[in-house]
Amino acid sequence: MKEEIIEKVREMLQPLIEERGLKLVDVEYITGGKPVLRIYVYNPEGTSIDDCEWISRRIGALLDVEDLIPVSYILEVSSPGLDRKLKNREEYDIFKGRDVKLITKEPFEGKSVFEGVLQGLEEDKVVIDTEEGSRVKIPLDTVARTNLEFKPDGE
Repeated sequence: MKEEIIEKVREMLQPLIEERGLKLVDVEYITGGKPVLRIYVYNPEGTSIDDCEWISRRIGALLDVEDLIPVSYILEVSSPGLDRKLKNREEYDIFKGRDVKLITKEPFEGKSVFEGVLQGLEEDKVVIDTEEGSRVKIPLDTVARTNLEFKPDGE
């Protein structure tokens, strides 16, 4: 039931997201207590409160009409956050150009931590332009964790 709701919400959101020029990052449906439907959207030009409100109003109306969630629930729409952990393959392309910190399960080319600018995925390899000025391609199956990094101007 939970996965069906998430998949249906994704389907309903896709045309709305595209209309607004946003990218759908994730949908979570959390049960236990009052259910929460959490939607994460990303605007490459900077996700605004207006973007979140716009999506919230439209998806809220669609969900009411479809009666997809038969109980009272909380709807949250937000940006993915400044230090979000990347959860799926698509996010490696969604967040191209962003600063990341990647940690491998075991040393790769003598290192376990890589920081730099994400360039996306190429043939199951995460491509990063490192802070040292080199480009590294790390096999996705050796990645333990990748987080977006927030670096204030000047760092």
